[in-house]
Amino acid sequence: MKAARALLEMDQVALAKVSDVSIATIRRMEGSTGTVRANVESLMKIVGALEEAGVVLIAEGSASEDGGRGVRLREKKLENFP
Repeated sequence: MKAARALLEMDQVALAKVSDVSIATIRRMEGSTGTVRANVESLMKIVGALEEAGVVLIAEGSASEDGGRGVRLREKKLENFP
């Protein structure tokens, strides 16, 4: 989540606003080590907001240079996204 926000130059407050998830939830999720534990609805809202903003989430085993998980930014971010 931090990497995706960094690509978008977005802080936690902005992500909370566009995903309609509380800032406390964002902070808790980003502060987790290992597997992130979260309400599925909250996680889907965050993933949806990041994808709408142009982030591509790369699952483990998906096509990427090194074969690991990660994020990348599509070529063009949405115009109306902060």
